[in-house]
Amino acid sequence: MRRINIYGSIIPNDYKWYFDWLEEDSTCPRDVTKILDEANGEEVEVYINSPGGIIEAGSEIYTALREYNGNVKIKIVGQACSAASIIAMAGYSEMSPTALMMVHCVSTRASGNHADMEHTAEVLRTADDALSNAYVAKTGMSKEEVLQMMEEETWLTAEQAKEKGLIDGIMFEQKEPLKLAACSFELPSEEQLNKVKAMMKEQSIKNDASTFLIQKSRLKLLRLKGERE
Repeated sequence: MRRINIYGSIIPNDYKWYFDWLEEDSTCPRDVTKILDEANGEEVEVYINSPGGIIEAGSEIYTALREYNGNVKIKIVGQACSAASIIAMAGYSEMSPTALMMVHCVSTRASGNHADMEHTAEVLRTADDALSNAYVAKTGMSKEEVLQMMEEETWLTAEQAKEKGLIDGIMFEQKEPLKLAACSFELPSEEQLNKVKAMMKEQSIKNDASTFLIQKSRLKLLRLKGERE
């Protein structure tokens, strides 16, 4: 099993060196695809604790996980916000009971005249529509429901995310079934230990006595043999 950490900001490949030099957590598509290539069909576990980042990078990671020829299990251990929440839709997912998920509309910075602003708004709406497909595919919610959830910048606990179908389970929710051996097994008591020690000692004495008798018989036989000769 291989592990992939989606930690820190989601960034394009070309910016990875900058975050590494500052020793800040970050994840770029190349980080993920490299491990997937090495895994070569093995099961992978994806751990997410990210505030989000660049949507193009998030989309590339989401796509790589979706098309991976192997089992993908996702665990949200801190937060999965914005672009990171898109990545969380890429496979079977569980969420820590203390974690958070946040979905919202795409944002950017723009400058220019009214035509530029109108064009930017249309681009943002298109981006929202494209990204909403990840939530729709995961949850079965309608496009309208998902876009409304994004519009309201919705923060979700693990329970709320599970109710909406954004995750498949909550970590630690299902306990391992008790095994019969674990139920019936007990360490021996002090009394039992002492009894066995006594038995072992008694057996040891008997063994020593038996060995002594055998050796004595052999010695006697050798002496008789010597006298006859």
